[in-house]
Amino acid sequence: MRLKADITLFFIAVIWGSSFVAQRVVGQVGSVYIFNGARYLLAALVVLPFAVRSFRVSNEGMSKKQLKWMGIAGVVLFVGSAFQQSGIVYTTAGNAGFISGLYVVLIPILLFILWGEKPHWIFVAAIFMAMIGAFLLSTGGRFIIHFGDLLEFFGAMFWAVHVVVLGKYASRYEAVSFSVGQLVVCGVLNLGVGLVVEPLPVLNSSFLFAVGYTAFLALGLCYTLQIWAQKHTPPADAALLLSLESVFAVLSGWLFLNERLTIIQLWGAVLIFAGVVLSQFKEWTSGTIDSDHLVEGR
Repeated sequence: MRLKADITLFFIAVIWGSSFVAQRVVGQVGSVYIFNGARYLLAALVVLPFAVRSFRVSNEGMSKKQLKWMGIAGVVLFVGSAFQQSGIVYTTAGNAGFISGLYVVLIPILLFILWGEKPHWIFVAAIFMAMIGAFLLSTGGRFIIHFGDLLEFFGAMFWAVHVVVLGKYASRYEAVSFSVGQLVVCGVLNLGVGLVVEPLPVLNSSFLFAVGYTAFLALGLCYTLQIWAQKHTPPADAALLLSLESVFAVLSGWLFLNERLTIIQLWGAVLIFAGVVLSQFKEWTSGTIDSDHLVEGR
């Protein structure tokens, strides 16, 4: 079972990484909010049957507090997804994947600022490595911050907030129904904003494929598989496998979009990946990390 769970998490990392290509393709036509709204609402429909089943099994009502935190998580997810999709309009799929992955090393900073939880020195070193890596990846060694990469970094900050919200509050409630709730909130907000500020996108095959791929696979299927897999593998191992998402984002950008990185940018990507792995090292040896902190809203 452990091997199957690890293979499943590896598969999830592949899907999540490759989904940046689909997002990049849609980003080239300027669709941000309507695309996000469509894929998050469709993902909610995909997960809904599992939520209904889990809700019946648990036989628990939905409290006002659960509704409140579903709303908060959905709003944070909306902001994070908007920054990520806006950023990918101006940067590559590989850059978006690696910079989005910084959320893992930003979590200890957030926990320290808001809850006074002092980070282990390993986390400090990981943050330092990852930030240098992000600078090299974005600028190629020159002091130029690219707009798209900056938006992706803001998105990573909100992914970190989202993960903390899930770990601190959402873990008190039934997981799958909570997921559907936050997906609906995120989707409705994106769609509402999109209908006001964006022209309606052309519903060609590329757009429909991107919506379907990210909704059914990256959000619906992978989220459901992740819940199962993390019950059968150590949390730190899960984090390490899921961090491969950024690697597959670069590989997918190279294979499907002919994206290239300079040597300095490659070193930046290596430093980010090393920082992400190092940030999990203490938990890998102690096994104390809360598995709820590993659930990221895509």
